[in-house]
Amino acid sequence: MTIALRYAARSHLGLGPKGRNEDSGYAGPHLLVLADGMGGHAAGDVASSMIVGALAPLDEEGFSGEQALRVLGAELRDANDRLREAMTEDPTLGGMGSTTIAMLRAGSKLAMAHIGDSRAYLLRDGELSQITKDHSFVQQLVDEHRITPTEAMHHPQRSLVTRVMTGHPDDEPDLSIRELRAGDRYLLCSDGLSDFVSREIIHEVVAASKSPEAAAEACIDIALKASTRDNVTVVIADVVDIDEAPSTNPQIVGAAAAIRPKGRRRTRAIPVSPAEKAAALTREVSGTPEEDEPVVLAEEATTPRVLLVRRLLVAAAAVVLLLSGGYAGWRWTQGQFFLGDDAGYVALYQGINQSLGPVTFSSKLERSDVLVSDLPELYQEQLRATVPFAAQADALERIDTLRAEAVTCRAQNAAGTKCGTTTPVATSSTSSTSSSTASSSSMPATPASSTGGTSDVSGPLANSAPARGATLGGFATPHASTVTP
Repeated sequence: MTIALRYAARSHLGLGPKGRNEDSGYAGPHLLVLADGMGGHAAGDVASSMIVGALAPLDEEGFSGEQALRVLGAELRDANDRLREAMTEDPTLGGMGSTTIAMLRAGSKLAMAHIGDSRAYLLRDGELSQITKDHSFVQQLVDEHRITPTEAMHHPQRSLVTRVMTGHPDDEPDLSIRELRAGDRYLLCSDGLSDFVSREIIHEVVAASKSPEAAAEACIDIALKASTRDNVTVVIADVVDIDEAPSTNPQIVGAAAAIRPKGRRRTRAIPVSPAEKAAALTREVSGTPEEDEPVVLAEEATTPRVLLVRRLLVAAAAVVLLLSGGYAGWRWTQGQFFLGDDAGYVALYQGINQSLGPVTFSSKLERSDVLVSDLPELYQEQLRATVPFAAQADALERIDTLRAEAVTCRAQNAAGTKCGTTTPVATSSTSSTSSSTASSSSMPATPASSTGGTSDVSGPLANSAPARGATLGGFATPHASTVTP
């Protein structure tokens, strides 16, 4: 039996503060790719575009199953090297990176590579199963049985990733190979969908759609109904019997789209032919001229002495990588931001709210004039747990929103109604309420110690280019990821 893929790709900027789409998607007759760029003020869109451009030439080549897996892994390592080279040549790109899911079809086999917290699902015989495992801090907590999968859905640090493509040598993806079956439907999605829409709703939408195009459109629509604050991108492919030849034009969406109408937030698939045009994306974003293929030499014969020298060199390299990896990890934490409760006031921190023995990974940047007690109880709970952000500007914007919310709550409480309810609260007198409101709006003379960091950093952050932060960028409601289409 001969099978083929029918596919569709869609992307949307989302409803959050991001001003550009950092996701990239590619769908072709042999290749499916989804990359969620990261970096906040750094070039997440450049990173995801470079990865798509590096993998796109594989779409028109035929491989066996095992060969496809080796080639896919090699091309991803090469793409990771190109990220490092681009950041070395252009310091403004420092801190960029991307998640990646890539699927390469080889006959009835499907080679798959995955790194990061973007997800792939398989709909088979009416059942939807997740076929990738998130490389994230929250997933580690679930694996260690410290939290449940349900708690992970609303964890304040669910968007902290532990492994992505950042140009470092240890950025290795998970590789696997699967058997394709006619009737299968594959879904690749960024966390703009999976963080805001429950798996049950995704299952319902994907299963009910008649075609990949309809399924992709429905996934984007349901993410927008759930008020997704992140870029959202989906790539969907159906495995079909080849009774009629499906389209062979690749579809490219998001940051990697070669042509995007100005001012348009939703990106529909743009047919590009031939597929090699997509490979030019890498050269466009990095300024790298086209080069000839490198010559591959046969492996030389090795003597025991040569083997000993190689082993010593490998051991030395491992030590260097361990030391550099620790420094790289520290640098990554300093590209994160979160809001927390500092002595009763909303405060902005740089880093992550974690510690390792006496070492903490966060420092206070500034404390606002917003009293936590002036906010609704749900916001107070989330602030006490800390709320992560992808960029400092997003966190500062959220403080402005909370300041307005606090004013509204104080007025509501002064009127005798508890903020966030319609039940009047007991007040001794109008004057005492006014006095309480006035006193709660002033800052204390002496700042208290912070619970989220160990040092007080005054002034704005000089260089904020987070590698990856929270994709929500704000406060989630308890049912933010279980909406009805």
